[in-house]
Amino acid sequence: MEHRPIRAIISGGGTGGHIFPAISIANKLKELNPDTEILFVGATGKMEMEKVPAAGYRIVGLPIVGMQRQLNLKNVVNDLQVPFRIARSISMARRIIREFKPDIAIGVGGYASAPLLMAATRMKVPTLIQEQNGFAGVTNKLLGKRVGKICVAYEGMEKFFPAEKIVMSGNPIRKEVSLPPTAGMKADAMDFYGLDPDKKHLFIVGGSLGSGTLNRSMKRWIENGCPGGEDVEIIWQCGRYYKKGADQFMEEHPVPSIRHYDFIARMDLAYAAADVVVSRSGASTVSELCAMEKAAIFVPSPNVAEDHQTHNAMALVRKDAALIVKDADAPEKLMAVATELLRDPEKTALLGANAGKMALRDAAQVICDEAYKLVKA
Repeated sequence: MEHRPIRAIISGGGTGGHIFPAISIANKLKELNPDTEILFVGATGKMEMEKVPAAGYRIVGLPIVGMQRQLNLKNVVNDLQVPFRIARSISMARRIIREFKPDIAIGVGGYASAPLLMAATRMKVPTLIQEQNGFAGVTNKLLGKRVGKICVAYEGMEKFFPAEKIVMSGNPIRKEVSLPPTAGMKADAMDFYGLDPDKKHLFIVGGSLGSGTLNRSMKRWIENGCPGGEDVEIIWQCGRYYKKGADQFMEEHPVPSIRHYDFIARMDLAYAAADVVVSRSGASTVSELCAMEKAAIFVPSPNVAEDHQTHNAMALVRKDAALIVKDADAPEKLMAVATELLRDPEKTALLGANAGKMALRDAAQVICDEAYKLVKA
């Protein structure tokens, strides 16, 4: 397929799970034709306003906010503003489209994508959305009937979208975590983290902000004397929000085989080092673990819309490609499940191999090809 230079708007955000796939799509469009012009549209004050420029792209912010589910005065004030902010955001989106004159508008989910995609469909701009999760988000369900194509990462999405518009693409992921680690990479990981290659390795990752549940599970296990942790070394990503508390805890309970960090700059090496990964089950993380062919234990976050992390995890659990521990059970059970799995190399290998079978590694290419088809049509 010929890839002429096009003008593309990519919209969405709010979390890393939306932003990193969006940047992967942008990078692929630029790779296909360096003269392609890309503009991002996000929500003012959200993390995309920082992450997108850091990746080298221009972004415009809309004053859109999402509805808050918890009942308190601040949230009531926020929710009363929502209709007015939506109206203003749609008006701004129309102006952005008139000025930028896109050939295509791509939505990656999150409430920030709604005004832009709604304006684009009304203005007859070709549109495509990408749904990362196994349970469609509110914004994408709303847009599904209006857009030209819907790229998905899980089977059975006809429950949410018109079947004839669905394309199985997978989730775009970072290049450095798109293939299983080589022996050389594993050796580099051992050096980088100062690990002993003769021991078993567990990587606990709670996302950039960290996970209170995963951190509590680790602390309780350490307080109990690390049962089953003989010959196990651990990389524990506690998150920026919890770093101070984790530092203090580890000073009081020193365990030489545990390395804790607020942030993991080299995710590729942390994954490469790990025999087993314990993680939340956000869409991007699940896709990365499949691509890296890693045995994973998922602890779905209960604090996400429509419980989509449980749907993401169960898609793998049903195919014997991961284990699951409920958030409420984690402090009591998680580390026992993890250490038991580390002692079972056959089960570990089976989970990793089955996860690898579910990997869709050329997602960004598939999405960009669909975008070009819509532009030509």
